[in-house]
Amino acid sequence: MSANRGAAGAAQDAAGKSAANEPRLLWNPDNVKDVAESVGIAALGDEALRTLSQDVEYRIGQVIIEALRFMRAAKRTTMTVQDISLALKVLDVEPLYGYESTRPLRYGEASLGPGQPLFYIEDEEVDFEKMINQPLPKVPRDTNFTAHWLAVEGVQPSIPQNPTSNEAQSQTLLAKGPGANPTLGAMAGNENTNFRPAVKHVISKELTLYFEKIQAALLDDGSDGEVQHLRQAALESVGSDPGIHQLVPYFVNFISHEVTQNLDDVFVLRQMMELADALLRNDNLFLNPYASPLCAPVLTCLMGRKLGSDSVPDAVKQQYHLRDMAAGLIGKISEKFHTSNRMLRPKIVRSCLRSMLDLNGPPPVWYGAIKGLTAAGGPTNNEPVRQIILPNLKDFENGMLRPLREKGEAGRIDYEAIVGAIIRGIRALAEKDSMSTGWTTQANNFSEMNGDSARISDREVSELRAFVGDIIAERLANLRDHKLVSTVLEARQFMQR
Repeated sequence: MSANRGAAGAAQDAAGKSAANEPRLLWNPDNVKDVAESVGIAALGDEALRTLSQDVEYRIGQVIIEALRFMRAAKRTTMTVQDISLALKVLDVEPLYGYESTRPLRYGEASLGPGQPLFYIEDEEVDFEKMINQPLPKVPRDTNFTAHWLAVEGVQPSIPQNPTSNEAQSQTLLAKGPGANPTLGAMAGNENTNFRPAVKHVISKELTLYFEKIQAALLDDGSDGEVQHLRQAALESVGSDPGIHQLVPYFVNFISHEVTQNLDDVFVLRQMMELADALLRNDNLFLNPYASPLCAPVLTCLMGRKLGSDSVPDAVKQQYHLRDMAAGLIGKISEKFHTSNRMLRPKIVRSCLRSMLDLNGPPPVWYGAIKGLTAAGGPTNNEPVRQIILPNLKDFENGMLRPLREKGEAGRIDYEAIVGAIIRGIRALAEKDSMSTGWTTQANNFSEMNGDSARISDREVSELRAFVGDIIAERLANLRDHKLVSTVLEARQFMQR
């Protein structure tokens, strides 16, 4: 007998422990049972009922979590019906829940039996004849999502989705709710409210000191070896430091300001171009919003009418070296940002073409425009040379190159620089075509140098003269490169008829 009592006690203890270890349900299983009976499922086992109740708790928790995200995104502390509706739509559930009404809801209570209250929303009694005669309401829009820039680098864009500061303050001060007093806004001074947004970009003292040191190192034009070492170290730091992302707008503004104020100082302009190149080399910086502001000073150094001072030695050489550096930066900018800013490359090409065809422009501007068009396509795409430079070369020769050559020694440097830029652009185009088609120009030249086949035929020379003019045709013929000539002649299909 004592053994039987001990076994029964042990069984009861085990049952009690298993019941205590089972998770408690927050959702009443009777509600699930009532729904099952309403759809025709009368016999629902206890295990299935418990499993469905747990699943209901999980699904409701999902909806609440998503609704809380919408509530916090709106910077509210009270969850609304719309938060639940948006959460249901995000979870791919038909939003059948909620009453989006501006009038206050009145809840009534009914009893289904002892201890089973039922709450319902009381329907408002309306005049049937009045409801029929009143105009139909507007069809409400479906709940949807749209994307727009709330702020770009701390600046709120002026778009319809973003209200102005005054409008936002006015909406904050308006009386809300069905029983609100509409005169409270006027009593609070809503009509004459002046709102000043406190938008100020604050950087740490360390970054401020870093920025000042970089400025001092780059603008120091001393010829001492220590000064040059500091200048190079500053550029290397900007090109590799991952913690200077907050200084990007300051660097871009610094470059633009120094280029604008020091057009007569080639040293400062060259340092600004090296600083821009260092920013482009730093893969840790997000420069997409600054592509256009960074491109503006580079284009100034590329096609500025007067760069540097004539009093310094080798002024012309330094000026053309600066334009070559700016052209390289234009190629890097167009290659790096052409996917994020699709209008950047067309704008660069349009600006360079306008300067190239300007008869009143100085020759260095034409040189910079040709270098810019050559570099605008990037290292893998040289279509601006094929589609823009080559079809306009004959008009360019008649309007610019011939008058420049007639000046003699006075225009010899500019003339040779411009012709050399054109030839280099054409050779770069031919090399890219050779890489894509498998034709190696060097091997072709090597095989043809021993015979008369290396000489360009008279027919090809006449076609070149008719297409690109006498000056460029003569230079191309002297190179004795059949692939180069064929590349130029193939571009005739882009001529405007």
